[in-house]
Amino acid sequence: MYRNILVPLDGSETALRGLREALRLAEHRPSTLHLLHVLADYPLMVEMSRGVDFEVSRQRLRQHGAQVLAVGERLAAQAGIECRSTVCEAQGQRVADLIVAEARQQHCGLIVIGSHGRRGVGHALLGSDAELVARLAPMPVLLVKGASDSGHAE
Repeated sequence: MYRNILVPLDGSETALRGLREALRLAEHRPSTLHLLHVLADYPLMVEMSRGVDFEVSRQRLRQHGAQVLAVGERLAAQAGIECRSTVCEAQGQRVADLIVAEARQQHCGLIVIGSHGRRGVGHALLGSDAELVARLAPMPVLLVKGASDSGHAE
């Protein structure tokens, strides 16, 4: 299977489903999970538009990212699977580009990413980082659908 698996986490239930799937895959062969949280620009802009200081907002989002990764680290430890965590900032770059770059840098053979499955206006406005990752990545990408998209209960 895969020795290095990248799992982007954003704190959503869908991302957590992706992590659980990556943990199942990693159980079958010694693997290292590389957990990644990207600080996207949009939340920073929203907070700044509300008058929140840039550095205060940035620190708050970094703390949130650390908490998100801590959940992933705890689940990996419970499963006995090695993991490493990284927080990076978008700084004007697309989240999908950063995910693919991290997968390349860590020599990952697979990316496992939760897909929110937005449709219609939501998809047109926000797009899908997961779909873009699947198009850009040179390695296989496993898209894990959210509960409402899967057609069955977990």
